[in-house]
Amino acid sequence: MSSHSFRRGPVHLLVTLLLLSATLAASLWADRRAPSTLATPLDSIATQIAGWTSSGDMTLRDRIAASLAATSYLSRTYRKGPLQLDMFTAFYERQRAGDTMHSPKFCLPGAGWEFADIRTINLNLPGARVTVNRALVQRSGEHQLMLYWYQSPTRIVASEYQNKFFLVWDGLVHGNQGGSIVRVMLPDAPGAEAGAVNFATDLIPEMRRSLGAQGY
Repeated sequence: MSSHSFRRGPVHLLVTLLLLSATLAASLWADRRAPSTLATPLDSIATQIAGWTSSGDMTLRDRIAASLAATSYLSRTYRKGPLQLDMFTAFYERQRAGDTMHSPKFCLPGAGWEFADIRTINLNLPGARVTVNRALVQRSGEHQLMLYWYQSPTRIVASEYQNKFFLVWDGLVHGNQGGSIVRVMLPDAPGAEAGAVNFATDLIPEMRRSLGAQGY
């Protein structure tokens, strides 16, 4: 081993330890902050979005709601003609860096769904472009198209890992620990993706209003 490699090892270890210590300190500090609150209840989200009309809200089973452990959630079905779209969002007033906000990547397989494809796509909003996840899932011959993302008062991200990073960052910089996961699902059929994109594009401002958003 060269002396140059020997010198690099301790330096890299020191940097890693400093980063881990900073993350731990930031998490402990954020835990002392007051929890975030919604500006408006989730069920105040519009019942008509992008040509889709709500056909009612649904209540999760007690076991599922307990596992979700969300501060507030909204599970709602929308219809457009013969088509049905399911929208779900869960808000957490205080997230912690070690927690995972029930990512569909982990929750859906437990319910028997398999991911046939997953990638990210961009949504064009007034004055902004955001990235969300787009996935095809299947179960017992049923095929669904799904869009999902993580939304806080300050940003929208697709990545679970970015969401964890910004959890600490936003707690330190903005004093905000709250955030939500938002999911849209509908049967995979011709026109499904365009319909989901239009719905999600109009849903995001509704979520921003409920979260008391300061930006994307």
